[in-house]
Amino acid sequence: MKTIALKALVLIVLAGGFMACSDSDSEKKIAALESRLAEMEKAKTLTPASPTATPAKTPDVKPEGPIPTFEWGATEHDFGTINENDVVTHTYTFKNTGEAPLIIEGVRPSCGCTAPSWTKTPIPVGGEGEIEVKFDSKGKPNAQNKTVTVTANTWPKQTVLRFKTFVTPKAK
Repeated sequence: MKTIALKALVLIVLAGGFMACSDSDSEKKIAALESRLAEMEKAKTLTPASPTATPAKTPDVKPEGPIPTFEWGATEHDFGTINENDVVTHTYTFKNTGEAPLIIEGVRPSCGCTAPSWTKTPIPVGGEGEIEVKFDSKGKPNAQNKTVTVTANTWPKQTVLRFKTFVTPKAK
């Protein structure tokens, strides 16, 4: 009985979210919720001894030996107030203060409105690099808080860069 009520509640929330907004962010959230619901239902049917059950993730362990280290100029930026449809850019700079060459494995923005580019070559000890972030405010009125996750051969492996802005909506 509880599962039927839970399913009904989730479907009502999904339907309401779908009808209330047709932008791609809402559609992505709905798809993620549907996927999570399917996983929960599948997990109920699996027994603990089932070979298809997902094992618990083991925590990352700090690697042995010399490792590179980010020293950031700043990990946060405020664009201030901009107008809707403006495209703004900020460059985050860093220095490798570790004991080995630094390699950026990937840079992932939190939203499709953000486009990063970064130093692709290994940064030697004492060397400098940068990550440029472009934010397109089209269709993004009001307060915006975005992140960019940098994955590298550092410890910890991920660093989160943040930026914020207030987007003045365009006149209708």
